[in-house]
Amino acid sequence: MKQHLLAACAVLAAGTMPALAWEPSKAIEIVVPFSAGGASDQMARTMQGIIQKHNLTSQPVIVVNKPAAGGAEGMLDIQKSVGDPHKLITTSSGIFMTPMATKLPLNWQDYTPVAMMAQDSFVLWVNAKAPYQNAGDFMTAAKAASPPLKVGGTSSKREDNLIVFAMEKAGGVKFAFIPHTSGGQTSTQLSGNHIDASTNNPAEDVANWRGGATRPLCVFSDQKMTYSTPVADGKSWADIPTCASQGLNVTYQMLRGMFMPGKVTKDQQAYYVNLFKKVSETPEWKDYLARSALVPDYRDGDAFVQFLKADEEKHAKLMGDAGFMAK
Repeated sequence: MKQHLLAACAVLAAGTMPALAWEPSKAIEIVVPFSAGGASDQMARTMQGIIQKHNLTSQPVIVVNKPAAGGAEGMLDIQKSVGDPHKLITTSSGIFMTPMATKLPLNWQDYTPVAMMAQDSFVLWVNAKAPYQNAGDFMTAAKAASPPLKVGGTSSKREDNLIVFAMEKAGGVKFAFIPHTSGGQTSTQLSGNHIDASTNNPAEDVANWRGGATRPLCVFSDQKMTYSTPVADGKSWADIPTCASQGLNVTYQMLRGMFMPGKVTKDQQAYYVNLFKKVSETPEWKDYLARSALVPDYRDGDAFVQFLKADEEKHAKLMGDAGFMAK
């Protein structure tokens, strides 16, 4: 009797198990619209490792870097891959900014939103040997500099460039913005003293901070970062003051999200929402958030779409104020 009861329960349980309506039948490609080494690339490869370690899909995951034209190459590739459920793109606020700056016929609503994985902060970095001790020192030096101090970042008319424009406006100064293909390249240029500062994300400069080549002055956020484990120089991310607290009233954060091409099916979209939700719940992902000082902020479904609509409106105003909108 007991055996029959157990068997019946097993059948009942099996009957209530939801079957996957769709699964990938070949390798999954994650397009990174930047060069290797930047924060977007690091995130994609972290997710790739987590998916493979935990066997979250039966197919291999391949990361492909397409950095040309400030990320437009990767975005156009996904736009042209209409209906292809084996391609994704990891992107940031550039999903709004690139079309605004170039007039390329691109819009995030041409894609299929999957999930926002986190938000990312920006930090004002300087060479470790630079004399500046805080943002105030740096801005004072900028006012007296001739020629202007050189500030590096990823691409022109993108997030880093927008922050530098905001710094100019807030401090009544002028900088020479030097665009690079990735945050990794920007960090290399700063560590070699070829530029005076950068606005890299935490993950893009942490290696050189640990190596004693660069150091952070302040974070462009409303609040300090929360991670208190020491990183370098006996300091943690939480020890970095906000730029506003040092007299530089500039704040900015960007999304880090996953999208598919347009016109995929609801079942295909649901497969990847489920996949990246699982990724976000792993201890490895939480460790990555801490290492990279990312703001935990997972969203999917309508919550993600509403965030995208509000963020697009915000960036349209910021880009217009900076004169970055294509005419």
